Amino acid sequence: MTALTAATLPDLPAGVPRPAYDRSRLRTGIVHFGVGGFHRAHQAMYLDRLMNDGKALDWAICGVGVMPADRRMKEVLDAQDGLYTLVVKAPDGTMEPRVIGAIHDYLFAPDDPEAVVGRLTDEATRIVSLTVTEGGYNFSAVTGEFDESDPAVQHDLRPGAAPTTTFGFITEALARRRDRGTPPFTIMSCDNIQGNGDAARRSFVAFARLRDPALADWVAREVRFPNCMVDRITPVTTEEDIAEVRNRFGIDDRWPVVCEPFTQWVLEDDFTLGRPPFEDAGVQLVEDVEPYELMKLRLLNASHQALCYFGYLAGYRLVHEVCQDQLFATFLLDYMDREATPTLEPVPGIDLSEYKHNLIARFSNAAVRDTVARLCAESSDRIPKWLLPVIRHNLASGGEIHRSAAVVASWARYAEGVDEQGAPIDVVDPLRDVLMAYARRNREDPLAFVANRQVFGDLVDDDRFVSAYRRALASLHHKGARATLEGLRAGLS
Repeated sequence: MTALTAATLPDLPAGVPRPAYDRSRLRTGIVHFGVGGFHRAHQAMYLDRLMNDGKALDWAICGVGVMPADRRMKEVLDAQDGLYTLVVKAPDGTMEPRVIGAIHDYLFAPDDPEAVVGRLTDEATRIVSLTVTEGGYNFSAVTGEFDESDPAVQHDLRPGAAPTTTFGFITEALARRRDRGTPPFTIMSCDNIQGNGDAARRSFVAFARLRDPALADWVAREVRFPNCMVDRITPVTTEEDIAEVRNRFGIDDRWPVVCEPFTQWVLEDDFTLGRPPFEDAGVQLVEDVEPYELMKLRLLNASHQALCYFGYLAGYRLVHEVCQDQLFATFLLDYMDREATPTLEPVPGIDLSEYKHNLIARFSNAAVRDTVARLCAESSDRIPKWLLPVIRHNLASGGEIHRSAAVVASWARYAEGVDEQGAPIDVVDPLRDVLMAYARRNREDPLAFVANRQVFGDLVDDDRFVSAYRRALASLHHKGARATLEGLRAGLS
């Protein structure tokens, strides 16, 4: 058994690829906020590809953690010299490991806020990238505006306060760069939200305006915020994954990452101070990302929501089990074909029929062992961004909405906190208490859940949506998840 460190790389089993480049030559060019499984299976992997070809050695990543839970990531990466094992799991059970070396350093911001600001201010830092989740941009679900009342934001706006938020750190660094005459870095969002670069621009400009209107004008004018679409299914690492890496590959890695074979990154080519040659690693550089991101958000991400609540209520706990059930697979394809696809424009270079069937195959990959519970988490951030736009588009155009409305109803039923067998459900959501309070009124007031305008806006005022939603929720209560899907398929729910 070999503990993974820079010193032990030569001792790893011969069949495990590892960095072919001299890591002592790496120089930080990217600071990344939100180092988790997805970042390590995606952006860091692409950079590692380039580095193995002798490219982008001055674009290594310095990770930054701002949340208390990020301390563990620092401890693991420090102990392993930034190295970790990425294991690609194919549907046939084949596992392909690779040790990734693109993360050069990791800073835990609460320990030393000034060190983070210093790294961001350094001229060598040319890109600041983000995977901070949909809720990390601090927009109100009701108004769509930056929520300046957030206590952490208020703290970071106090003169002389040490930053605690992503906004505080990045804006402070931009202010110092402006004052020193140093050109600004590019801010590159890699989160699963429509127009992620545009969202980042709105968010950071809004924060900067609260701090200093002149700084906000400079940020809006000088900083680039490219949009991108990212895609790779990356479940949460489990103890079983850690044990499997030890037993199968002889590597003692405290936090490996597992993922599916498929990966995609479509990126708008708009950078202030240059970029790595991403195209040489398989990234699609385009002028307009929107067709690709809408395809992904409304087909892949919204389909995850379409399967997870129904699947959990029906007793499934792993994603591949849901999608290997023909009833669920048919429901997903019907949703994609009849409700999501009509909201999309043509996507250059993509066969949408092939893409949709490939999604079902990806979701059915038993080797990945993605959990239904992971997809059910953070719903109040996800549903409004991924599924509600499909409903609103089809309400406006006269399109079909009963499957999408049923997905909302399945979320409402799930948020009641008890499954169909009477077992408790651990609802994981930033609005957990509020959502569960509304959901527990579902049986006495079927519109209680969707009357929450903070999440659903004015959908409760639309008679066509309300009618479809009420039918689905009543069916879930009286017949259960499977029977509701059968009814949707037959047009009888």
